[in-house]
Amino acid sequence: MDLLAALRSHRLLAIVRGGDADAALKTVLTLVEEGVALIEVSLSGRDALDVIARARAALGPDAPLGAGTVLGADDARAAHRAGADFIVTPAVSDGITTARELGLPVLAGVMTPSDILSARRLGAEAFKIFPAEQAGGPGYLRALRGPFPELPFVPVGGVDAEAAREYLARGAVAVGVGSPLIGDAADGGGLDELRTRAREFLGVVREAAEDGR
Repeated sequence: MDLLAALRSHRLLAIVRGGDADAALKTVLTLVEEGVALIEVSLSGRDALDVIARARAALGPDAPLGAGTVLGADDARAAHRAGADFIVTPAVSDGITTARELGLPVLAGVMTPSDILSARRLGAEAFKIFPAEQAGGPGYLRALRGPFPELPFVPVGGVDAEAAREYLARGAVAVGVGSPLIGDAADGGGLDELRTRAREFLGVVREAAEDGR
């Protein structure tokens, strides 16, 4: 999988983390139906590996499907076995190295310039600013792009529709969105509301594309 190309194409990474495996699977499939093509299933959710395996079976081999909250090498191996084709970490860890050895691209969690350099040395394709809101929001992304103007950054954490709009305007390659998009759907909440939120975020992405961002 070409993770960087997917991030540049779709601009929106949905983060599914739920307490109900069946609901989490339905959430993944509903998002895909609505046009949210780039999805990460967090390993901190209930039976997440099973959710990934079932989603892979339902979506087929070519759909982008990632495993998130990969904390180390064992998580990376388990995600690979379940059918994930990219890995997302919350921090710099040996999960990056193991994922690369398995042929999986990595969106690595970073906060500081030192984190960015470490993740790049380990082979990360893109860099997840996490937690973005607490780190300083769009202003922090702008600051990081000073010394790292060419690196692909994906802010994650507290990204609502308005924040997504601003991050994309300031040069984020994509945004990662959890609860502002997913709501309670992955815990058994309403899918109609999920569809409405998905359309809102996809509208933000379309606006960014139309504005040349």
